[in-house]
Amino acid sequence: MEDPTPLQAFRRICNLRMLAGVYYFCLLYALSRQLTWFDEKDAAQLGDSLFALVRFSRQSLLTGLSLLLMVALAEAVLAGRRWPLPAALAVQALAVGLGAGLGTWLRYLAAVMDDPGMRVKPGWVLSTIIIWALLGGMAYALLLVSRAQRQGSGELARLFREREALRAQQTEAQLSALNAQIEPHFLFNTLANVKRLYETRPERGRDMLVALIAYLRAALPAMRRHESTLADELELVRHYLAILQMRMGERLTFDISAPPELLHARLPTLVLPTLVENAVKHGLSPLPEGGCIAIRAAPADGGGLTVEVADNGQGFGAASGGAGVGLANTRARLAARFGDMAALELEAAQPRGVVARVRLPAEALQ
Repeated sequence: MEDPTPLQAFRRICNLRMLAGVYYFCLLYALSRQLTWFDEKDAAQLGDSLFALVRFSRQSLLTGLSLLLMVALAEAVLAGRRWPLPAALAVQALAVGLGAGLGTWLRYLAAVMDDPGMRVKPGWVLSTIIIWALLGGMAYALLLVSRAQRQGSGELARLFREREALRAQQTEAQLSALNAQIEPHFLFNTLANVKRLYETRPERGRDMLVALIAYLRAALPAMRRHESTLADELELVRHYLAILQMRMGERLTFDISAPPELLHARLPTLVLPTLVENAVKHGLSPLPEGGCIAIRAAPADGGGLTVEVADNGQGFGAASGGAGVGLANTRARLAARFGDMAALELEAAQPRGVVARVRLPAEALQ
C-alpha cells in the first residue's frame, strides 16, 4: 500500500465526515455538561438555559475544530516520512497539545465577545487544556488504531489474493508435470502396438500408422491443455479404440454412450484415454478372446456426474488393483483440479472385469 501525500493525509483527517463527527461530539459534550448544571432555578429560565447550551456548544466546537486541524497538520507532516516511533509520537502529542491550547484561546476570545469585562482564571485555562488534550488524545489514538486495523485487513486481503494466485500457479505446474508424465506413457504404448503390428502384418501396420498420425494430429493439442471436455475426451477415446481395433480385430468391441447435456463437462485432459488404455492393457489383452469396453456418462446425485469405463476382462487378478502409474496420476490430477469433490474408484464387475468410475462435482458442469 502506497503512502499518502501530505495533502491526502490532511484531507483524510479534515473532511466533511470528520467535521460532522466533531460537531455532534461537541454538541453531546455541551449537552451533558449543561444537564449536570441544570436545576429547578434553571427550569424557570429555560430560555437562558438554552442560550447557555448554544454558547457552550460553540465554545466546545471551537476547541474540537482546533484539535482536528492540528491533527490533520500532524498527519500531513508525517505522511511519506519514515520517522522513528518516538519522533512520530512527539509530533502527534505536540499536535494534540497545540490543538487544545489553540481551542482554549479561541474559547476565551468568544467568551470575551459575549462579556467584555470577563477575566480569565489560570485554573480554568489549565483545566480546559488538560481536558481537551485528554479527549483529543483518546480520539487520535482511536483514529490511529482504526486506521491500523483497516490497513491490516487490506494487507491480509492482499496476501490472501497473492496466496491464491500462487496456489493456482502451483496447481498449474503440478498439472503440467503430471501431463508430462502421462504423455510418454500413453504415446509410447500406442507406438509399441504399431511396431508389433508392422512386424506381423506390414500392410495393416501402414494403415494403422496412417490412422495413428491422424489421431495424434487431433490428440497432441489436447494433451498440451490442462483441461478438456467430456466430448473431447470421448472423441479421443473413440479414435484410440478404433486404432486398437485394427490390431485386435474381433477381439475388441466397444460402446460409448453419454447424454448430450453432459458433453460440456470439464475434466483434466487424458483422464478417459488413460482409463481405457489401462482396461485394454490389463483386462482385455491377456485374454485370447479379448472382450468389450463400455464407456458410460450419467448425471449423479447432487448435480455432478459419473463417467464409467467398464471392461469384461480378467479383472483385478492381472491388474494392479488401481496402483499403476497412470491411475495414480489420474487421481492426482483430479485432486489438483477439484480437490476432495472428485474421485476415481475401481470395483469388480460381474461376472468378471473391472469398472473404473470417475466422480465429478457439479463444478465440472458450470
